[in-house]
Amino acid sequence: MKVVVTDPIADAGLELLREAGHEVETAYEVEGEALLDTVADANALIVRSGTDVNEAVFEAAPDLVIVGRAGIGVDNIDIDAATDHGVIVANAPQGNVRAAAEHTVAMLFAAARSIPQAHARLRDGEWAKGDYLGNEVNNKTLGIIGLGRVGQEVAKRLSSLGMDLAVYDPYIGEERAEQLGAELVEDLHDCIAMADYVTVHTPLLPETEGMIGEAELAELEGGYLVNCARGGIVQEDALAEAVGDGVLEGAALDVFAEEPLPQDSPLLDQDDVIVTPHLGASTEAAQENVATDTAEQVLAAFNDEPVVNALNAPSVDRSAFPRIRPYIDIAETAGKVGAELLRGRLNAVEVTYEGDIADEDVELLTASAQKGAFDPLEWRVNAVNADRVAEERGIEVTESKRAQSDDFQSLVTVTVRGDEDEVSVSGTLFAGDDPRLVSIDGYRVDAIPHGHMMVARNRDEPGVIGLIGSVLGDHDVNIAGMFNARQTIGGQALTVYNLDDPVTDAVREKLLSDDRIVDIVAIELNGD
Repeated sequence: MKVVVTDPIADAGLELLREAGHEVETAYEVEGEALLDTVADANALIVRSGTDVNEAVFEAAPDLVIVGRAGIGVDNIDIDAATDHGVIVANAPQGNVRAAAEHTVAMLFAAARSIPQAHARLRDGEWAKGDYLGNEVNNKTLGIIGLGRVGQEVAKRLSSLGMDLAVYDPYIGEERAEQLGAELVEDLHDCIAMADYVTVHTPLLPETEGMIGEAELAELEGGYLVNCARGGIVQEDALAEAVGDGVLEGAALDVFAEEPLPQDSPLLDQDDVIVTPHLGASTEAAQENVATDTAEQVLAAFNDEPVVNALNAPSVDRSAFPRIRPYIDIAETAGKVGAELLRGRLNAVEVTYEGDIADEDVELLTASAQKGAFDPLEWRVNAVNADRVAEERGIEVTESKRAQSDDFQSLVTVTVRGDEDEVSVSGTLFAGDDPRLVSIDGYRVDAIPHGHMMVARNRDEPGVIGLIGSVLGDHDVNIAGMFNARQTIGGQALTVYNLDDPVTDAVREKLLSDDRIVDIVAIELNGD
């Protein structure tokens, strides 16, 4: 097999691949047409953050089996395009976690004690001892924005130094936060307002881009901000202004919206803003770890073995796969529909198998159900890493089997639970290969799990279905199919619509303006 490496990684990873008998070609800093030519006959591609692995790359590399990211973030890899082309995407999430956490702690101390500033002045011949009065961390509050792997490691280190921990993470359960000795805070502003120091550890997503701006920084008055996660989460102009105006005592950043950091960045004009050139993972141990971890992922893919850190590739015994394959989408869809309807913090996922499917090895199906349940939360999860993600997020996952099903030859039910509510969704196969959702939140339905779906909860009164149909028609949304169910006459009803077009905000707002309609949930599915 041919492995192309387009960003520098430690030699240990390259040697691991060569020792296994594979050809390794290093082609650093190639881009555009040169990159496409380089990967044309590649079986594996190893990158870091410097290579943009987009649709064109997958089109140009028909023999590509796997893309390995030597590090955590995969912002530069089009995972959807990889999946469309049948290419596994795998990262090395553990190799540089410790390095990133340690750099975060170092940056926090550097900011609190003005270490780089004092060093620079001493090098220039100034003994400026009286100009710097630092701040201690003992008995101070650390606000952690995002409690993933790195956030948890930072929490462990700084709590041991006497800091109180406040955490904002909409996808972390209270129990998990308590295990780390942290207080889970529901609101971002409240978490920042409680803190003396704030450290950022969220991925860069549409909802996190620019999430810390002028208003949020004002809540941190007199404190310090550290970002060693992803550039673009903190609004850099607002941060520079907050430090310059004395709203903040200081800040430390290792990542930026544009890298390399432009020389005209306002951050460079502030003495109390410490900047480093994306060094979070730059330790010898971390570089060797991510290189060997990535190489091992590539070797596993070449050998048709489970790819432990795959982000988009399920793994199952070949002999069992034909029997369970039809239920993979059913389990995932049931989990996603349940989570969309739950709408609150997800604390638990339970998957129940009844009938013939209960005789199979259903580990992949349970993981697929988790993948579906986590999908609305925009976590990159697949069958391989689902259990680990659930454990890290403090989500309880249970699985049960029943030999008989009352109404179906096989039935898969996914129940998602929040702090107070739960939603169950059941699916099966009709005529062997026709997937259907047959129960949603206790209502018997017959819904095709595909495409644009809308679930309406409404009072069981005359004219409601007609109203919904009229509103959809007025907005040029065609109904492909529908199923209405109720539990009692005059009580609450649930209707599932399969639509040819997506539900817009205008449609939803118009429907909810009628007090007979309790809720409208639009769900996008990609089943066959």
